[in-house]
Amino acid sequence: MIQSPIESLQLTLFSRKGCCLCEGLEQRLKDLDLSRFEPPLSLEVIDIDGPGIEPDLRIRYDLEVPVLALQGKPLPRVSPRLSGEGLFNWLQRLCSTIAGSD
Repeated sequence: MIQSPIESLQLTLFSRKGCCLCEGLEQRLKDLDLSRFEPPLSLEVIDIDGPGIEPDLRIRYDLEVPVLALQGKPLPRVSPRLSGEGLFNWLQRLCSTIAGSD
């Protein structure tokens, strides 16, 4: 049985190595099954201090990381206590809002 491909939404985590909040959020996101979302999500993690990062991006998020963006739109700050199904439900609501606004 061949399923029709569903285009995934891009979830981007702007983070910094050595930031415990960034690393904690990244792990909680990786623990979720992003394919369960409607529509599915694909996660990209961007280290704002990494090589090749535009200075404007580094300046924008320097004191704000971790920052999540969905389809390039920054999301409200996620609570560091939100994990598991709570994080899943929070993200699903935001995905539905973004997908419905196209």
